[in-house]
Amino acid sequence: MNYSLHLQMNEKLYLRDPEQSDLGRRIVRQGILLIHEIGFEETTFRKLAERLGTKEASIYRYFENKHRLLVYIVAWYWRWLDYQVVYETNNITSPRQKLERILPILLQRSTDTPATPDDIDLRALHNVVIREASKAYLTRHVSDDNREQLFKPYKDLCGRLADLILDFNPNYPYARSRASSLIETAHYQAFFMENLPSLTNFGGEPTDDTLLAFLHHLLFSSIERTVKE
Repeated sequence: MNYSLHLQMNEKLYLRDPEQSDLGRRIVRQGILLIHEIGFEETTFRKLAERLGTKEASIYRYFENKHRLLVYIVAWYWRWLDYQVVYETNNITSPRQKLERILPILLQRSTDTPATPDDIDLRALHNVVIREASKAYLTRHVSDDNREQLFKPYKDLCGRLADLILDFNPNYPYARSRASSLIETAHYQAFFMENLPSLTNFGGEPTDDTLLAFLHHLLFSSIERTVKE
């Protein structure tokens, strides 16, 4: 099935909008696959150009450097994830049910989701976010990038989740911190389960059910306690 989802991206992320040309779209999509396959550190525009069958200079017409490409890819993921949250909770009235519906969305192990462009490998993108997303902002120029609102998609997603937490419990004092830590936990625990299992309580092959149960406990054990108090 083909979809025509277009997510609005910060114009400061690119020199030329990659979604406005075939080469630009291929740069993003093949960039996701390349980073997924060899990692961000080993990725270069030269390798990406060879993969695309184009000149390295052509990629520099779209992105200033590979870090900006990474920030673009990660920001696109957060925009898309935020869209999924809105779509999946739109017809739900119960705050608790909304939060419960969001938890599996954060794991994103399934590619059977609405409005996902067919030409984007969602599994590869999810893997890139798990392994590389923190490199988008763990830099010396993070404050400058933040002033240019390059991280707004992530902050919008955290803000939406925080609002849902407050709908469930208006007296909970740490909604935004809980929202961001929940998203980070979903990614870090998935990484630890596959690579550093001694940092988790989950042995063997990681599954959605085990991590989902942990996220459920992490969220509701804190926000429900304040309700009871």
